[in-house]
Amino acid sequence: MLRDLSLSVFDIAQNSIAAGASRIEIALAEDAGELHITVRDDGKGVPPEDLARLTDPFYTTRTTRKVGLGLPFLRQAAEMTGGGLELDCSPGKGFALTARFLTGHIDMPPLGDVEESVLLLVTLNTALDFVYSRAVGGKAFTFALDTRELRKVLGEEVPFSHPDVIAWLRDYLAQQADLLSSRKG
Repeated sequence: MLRDLSLSVFDIAQNSIAAGASRIEIALAEDAGELHITVRDDGKGVPPEDLARLTDPFYTTRTTRKVGLGLPFLRQAAEMTGGGLELDCSPGKGFALTARFLTGHIDMPPLGDVEESVLLLVTLNTALDFVYSRAVGGKAFTFALDTRELRKVLGEEVPFSHPDVIAWLRDYLAQQADLLSSRKG
């Protein structure tokens, strides 16, 4: 069972890291009663013969266990709302996933704290590039965090894992999420 969508985003990004990605893009877009969650990376991708199996709970590329429930649960959660899951990946070209949810449906899972998940990803994987964007109302209100830009400002001597940087990132993400929430209402 899927507890909240932020955990799925975190899990998918962790899979991207395991696939050798150096850049991971996470985008949330909410408009006209739909929520689209997209995760895209530049990792090693997935062979075409394995693409259809990614949503099979009894298939996983991990060697630590024999089942992979993350994508099957995400697909099921999206489909239960009347949405769906699209996967696009090929070897050497990375991986892309878009989950579409109908937000007014009774089976819509809670979003959870996506900003905290992004904060953890950024601060625990300081050598990787992350681009996080969130939009409400068809791009009418949007914000983005791009660690490549942040790295230019901070320089190489100040890591994302520095306590002051973590505090600033947490505040920035929370303020932007609050601003978007106020625009939805």
